[in-house]
Amino acid sequence: MNYRTLGTSGVEVSEIGFGAWVVGSDWWGDRSDEEAIDMVRYAIDQGVTYFDTGDVYGHGDSEELIGRAVEGYRDDVTVATKIGYDFYNNPQAGHGELPKEMNRAYLEEAFEKSLDRLGLERIDVLQLHNANVEEVDADVLEFLDELKAAGRIDAVGWALGPSIGWLAEGDMAIEEEFDSVQLVWNAFEQEVGNHFLETIDRTGSTTSLIPRVPHSSGLLNEQVRPETELDEGDHRAYRPDEWYETGWEKIETLRFLERDGERTMSQAALQWLLYHDSVATVTPTFRTREDIDEWAAASDVPALSADEYERVQGLYAEDFGIDGDDGMDALRSSVGGEDIDTAGLDKESAGS
Repeated sequence: MNYRTLGTSGVEVSEIGFGAWVVGSDWWGDRSDEEAIDMVRYAIDQGVTYFDTGDVYGHGDSEELIGRAVEGYRDDVTVATKIGYDFYNNPQAGHGELPKEMNRAYLEEAFEKSLDRLGLERIDVLQLHNANVEEVDADVLEFLDELKAAGRIDAVGWALGPSIGWLAEGDMAIEEEFDSVQLVWNAFEQEVGNHFLETIDRTGSTTSLIPRVPHSSGLLNEQVRPETELDEGDHRAYRPDEWYETGWEKIETLRFLERDGERTMSQAALQWLLYHDSVATVTPTFRTREDIDEWAAASDVPALSADEYERVQGLYAEDFGIDGDDGMDALRSSVGGEDIDTAGLDKESAGS
């Protein structure tokens, strides 16, 4: 495993991180607490040191399990969490989005509760969970600065979502020199990541990017195939059928990235993201020990060559030669930059 640094925070993260939304929630299948803790500790044994949870995952259960799992490993791991969703006063309705509270008073209380559940004296990376631009005012920024100055957190991040394409929020985080921005980004869904690379280049910001959904919901790791039947509780089932139908055609154009015995397709998808210097860590969705074995090892497989990377980009520019609608337009909230206009930012200067 190789390691990188998050922004200028000095916080070290493994190139392959652990997205802990699989721990303490049923969005990716049920597992017992013991099985979840075993998965985390097995990942640590494979060199994974970055663990990204959130207070809303399992309504606190994920944080509690991560806290138990890293007990005895504290000096060896980096723990990140997210706050902002008010699950304390709002029941969860399926996989629907809960109301958010981004005012300082709520965030202060949520932070203390996260510390308690994690059993930690400080949090390595504290992220605002899907905050909108208008919610992150001077009081919120001051609160985050104060936590950092007091040594209660080491780095500040902004996790974007839940839909794909939050441009104004990422631009604000980059311009405010947040240490990290988490986003949906993979070889099939590049618009947002490419936009933020341009913003980082334009501003000279040191903000690191943390891609999630690097395998495009089961396509680039080939865990969702034409014969696959996704369970009702499997979050990947929320993608439209057209996404998978066009995706299965697209992946055939990327077979050149596979190197027999040296690099699998799923590892190549992770290396495509790690090709970018601004990426600090990538957080795939581990479901089994076999996933951990293969994807943690992706850090050490051959990196993409410049020619391989440019070939992927050329295919992407032509939609991989696929003539068909992927059905995702309704889930892409603002790739065209509409949110930048709404936020009152200058679209051209924002790098769009």
